[in-house]
Amino acid sequence: MVADTLKAEPTDPGINAERGFLPANDPLVRLDSRFAAWEETAAELPKLLVSNRLRRRLANLPRLSIEGIDSPPQQERAMLLLSYLGHSYVWGERTPPEAIPASIAAPWYEVSQLLDRPPILSYASYALNNWRRLDASGPVEIGNICLLQNFWGGADEEWFVVIHVDIEFRAAAALRELRPAQEAAARGDVAALTTHLEAVRDALQGMYAVLLRMPDMCDPYIYYRRVRPYIFGWKDHPAIPNGLVYDGVEAYGDRPQQFRGETGAQSSIIPALDAVLGVRHAEDPLRAYLLEMRDYMPVDHRRFIAQIEAGPGVRDLVLAERQPGLVAAYDECVELVRGFRAKHLEYAATYIQHQAQAGATNPTEVGTGGTPFMRYLKKHRDETAEHSIPSSGN
Repeated sequence: MVADTLKAEPTDPGINAERGFLPANDPLVRLDSRFAAWEETAAELPKLLVSNRLRRRLANLPRLSIEGIDSPPQQERAMLLLSYLGHSYVWGERTPPEAIPASIAAPWYEVSQLLDRPPILSYASYALNNWRRLDASGPVEIGNICLLQNFWGGADEEWFVVIHVDIEFRAAAALRELRPAQEAAARGDVAALTTHLEAVRDALQGMYAVLLRMPDMCDPYIYYRRVRPYIFGWKDHPAIPNGLVYDGVEAYGDRPQQFRGETGAQSSIIPALDAVLGVRHAEDPLRAYLLEMRDYMPVDHRRFIAQIEAGPGVRDLVLAERQPGLVAAYDECVELVRGFRAKHLEYAATYIQHQAQAGATNPTEVGTGGTPFMRYLKKHRDETAEHSIPSSGN
């Protein structure tokens, strides 16, 4: 039986052997009664989004103190609720506002400071901390998980996110091999490194199989029209070129703030795999963007990636030894990471680029993170492929 957590060392912060980057304990389902206004309003978002009462209701929320939100699970729950409320306020009507009301903006900022993430919906709130198990004794996987919070709700939105949660859970089997793989490389232990890379490969195959299920219950048209519009941010978005004012946040004054929207680039899985496999991205705006995405990740996840990047080079030993079994295991891992990126690119084309643009707030050429996503995704894929090691040894 695998231990509940990896050895408690600062080099393994926040990574759970069973769950990877998911929280070690299931996310908190509800804050206490002091925060009923947030909880009750968030539960009604699907109804409010089809009415003309959304912004009025959200603007009239009481401004609650975050005193008593002390534990990480409480902080993550508060961040989730305020992020959904904030994004609903911004994107829930045809024209974006110029400011977020203090009733949402002030506590949102305060909680974000506790978590050291920007006050905006990020992947950590959208996926990592936004699920519960239907059977509390069952696994964290599709068929036994559902979302804690939705915008519109419905099968397509639910499926889109739980696919990511399932992949995150399966990634644990790869993540727990990364530091042992580096230690084997440092020792020059080819057999051990091969075994660790084969375990990473097996985990990646399971993750990829889940990714292939995205179209099963998430239709491209519904995703584009009903899921995507609410996860945009307000940096490099054509409808909000200058960002938004956070009313009631003294640290910001009356200056508009620009933050990027929720995106899979805020998941820590692929950056960690890139780090251990030695996959490098050219020094250009894309690399700067990938580094910027780390600001939106949980702090412990950022540290884990940085520590893997600073560790011994796995690729260096593979290149030096070029033993067939080792090279094969390494190349299979690289090819699966490339395959992830290629499938992501394919989905981006189908679910976004090929859709008929539905207004300035949902552009088909700009990603939810505010980037020219098709160009970036192609570059990700191609740079990954370049790291395969030719079987000829050249």
